[in-house]
Amino acid sequence: MLYPTRIRRNDPFALMRSMMRDLESGFRPPTSRAAFPAMNVWQGPDAIAITAELPGIEPGDIEISVNDNVLTLSGERKAPEVPEGARWHRNERAYGKFSRAIRIPFAASDDLVEARMVNGVLKIVIARPEETRPKKIEIKAA
Repeated sequence: MLYPTRIRRNDPFALMRSMMRDLESGFRPPTSRAAFPAMNVWQGPDAIAITAELPGIEPGDIEISVNDNVLTLSGERKAPEVPEGARWHRNERAYGKFSRAIRIPFAASDDLVEARMVNGVLKIVIARPEETRPKKIEIKAA
């Protein structure tokens, strides 16, 4: 079926057909990309934990550093090899270098950081230095 290149005023469905053609031909409207990798951060009294979703990335391709109150996670997600002459039909995953910096609520050093990766999810736990942990003050009776 051929579609007119111009939208007619007397055809209320012309705009919808035009949009459907755009979608079928692979046109994607610009979308805001979420920060990569997606991260969750939570804190307990003794440590802060960060999880990052890094599917398809090898642990050796990730760098973690802590400097004062900032944890930096960086690396690279490499594009898959595609056979010569192959044509993409859909390419929604971003590839290339990435970097995320998270401010943590206390100064930490590298020796207080532990990182593990399971099933593409990196979990980083940063222990809070003993001297900065909240202390319970005991009230003495008079």
